[in-house]
Amino acid sequence: MIDYEKALAKTSASIPPSGIRKFFDIVSEMKDAISLGVGEPDFVTPWTIREAGIYSLEKGFTHYTSNSGLAELREEISRYLARKYNLQYDASDEIVVTVGGSEAIDITLRALLEPGDEVLIPEPSFVCYKPCTLLAGGTPVPIVTEEKDNFKLTPEKLSEKLTDKTKVLVLPFPNNPTGAIMTKEDLEKIADVLRPTNVIVLSDEIYSELTYGRKHVSFASIDGMRERTVTVNGFSKAFAMTGWRLGYAASPAPLSAVIKKIHQYAIMCAPTTGQYAAIEALKNCDADVEHMCREYNYRRRVMVNGFRSMGLSCFEPEGAFYVFPSISETGFTSEEFAQKLLEEEKVAVVPGTAFGASGEGFIRCSYAYSIKNIEEALNRIAKFVERHKRSA
Repeated sequence: MIDYEKALAKTSASIPPSGIRKFFDIVSEMKDAISLGVGEPDFVTPWTIREAGIYSLEKGFTHYTSNSGLAELREEISRYLARKYNLQYDASDEIVVTVGGSEAIDITLRALLEPGDEVLIPEPSFVCYKPCTLLAGGTPVPIVTEEKDNFKLTPEKLSEKLTDKTKVLVLPFPNNPTGAIMTKEDLEKIADVLRPTNVIVLSDEIYSELTYGRKHVSFASIDGMRERTVTVNGFSKAFAMTGWRLGYAASPAPLSAVIKKIHQYAIMCAPTTGQYAAIEALKNCDADVEHMCREYNYRRRVMVNGFRSMGLSCFEPEGAFYVFPSISETGFTSEEFAQKLLEEEKVAVVPGTAFGASGEGFIRCSYAYSIKNIEEALNRIAKFVERHKRSA
C-alpha cells in the first residue's frame, strides 16, 4: 500500500487549488446561474485568426516548430512590441513563444530562483505567482497594495520589502483582479528604487491592450530597465485566444537562453496551429482588438456604476476586464459573500482573498461577459446586497 503523504512532494501537495475555479466549477452545473468569475473573453477569436489556423492544418503544418517558436512569429512579436510599446527585442535570441502567458511566468521563475531567493509580489494579484514561486524553490513576499493608492505599487512599499535575498519583483499591471495600472511616472519611481540592486523584474503585461483612457507603458521601456526585465505577454486576452494557449517571454539574451532551455525540456514547443494563427493576429487584427476594447469599456462603466448605485464602494479600473468592489457594507467576509450570493441569487463571483490575504473585504467580477448577463447579474447582486444590508 502506497503512503501518498510520503510519496507526494510536500510543497506541491500543500499548494491550495485556485480560488478562481472553485465557484466556476459549482456554477457550471447550476441551472439559470450567471458567472462573473472567469477572466475569459466572451468574444469568439476573430475569423481571420481562426482561418489562419485552419489553413495551416489544411497545408499540413502539423510538425514541431523550433523550440523558441516559428521564426516568422517571433519576428512579428518583435515588430509588435516595437510599434506598440517601444520595446526592441531580437527575434533570434530574445523571444521565446510559450504555452500561454502562464508558462512564461512559470519558466521565468524557474530560470531565476534558487532556494531562499525572495520574490516580491504586489497583492491583490493573479493567483499563479505565489505557487509558481514556491514550486521553483523561492519564497514569495507579498507587498500589499491599497485602494487609497489606486492599488498601485508605491516606491515606499517596495523599498520596505527589499532585502539581500530579493531576487525577483513581479509587476502585474494592468492588474488582475483590481484593474489598476501603472503610469510612466509610477514606473520611473519603481525604476529608481531598483537601479542600485540586482533584482530582476517579471513584468506580466497580458492585459496591455486593454486599457481605458491611457496607453499602456511597458516597464522595459523605462530608461535602464530593459536589461533587468522579462516581459511576459500573450494572445489570450487581447485577441480572445484563451483556448489556443499562446504566450511569450521577451528578455535579454542571457536570460532568454535559460528560459528557452527549460521550455525545451518541459514543453518542446508551443502548439504549431496556434502559432500560425498568432502571426495573423499580430499582422492584421488591430481593429478587432480595438473593437473588443471599446465593448469592454462600455461594460466597465455599466458595472462600476451598478455597484456604486448599490451603495458599495467600487474602485474604477483603468485596465484589464475586472472590477473589485468592496463588500464590507454587508458584514460578510469575501468568502461568505461569494458563497451566499451563489446560493441565494445564483451569481458566481470570486472572493478577493483568492488573490491574496489583502483581498479580504472585496470580490472580483469580470466584465468579459455579455451586457445582458452583466445587467441581470447586477440586478441579482443588488437584491442580495439590499437584503443583507437591512439585516446587518
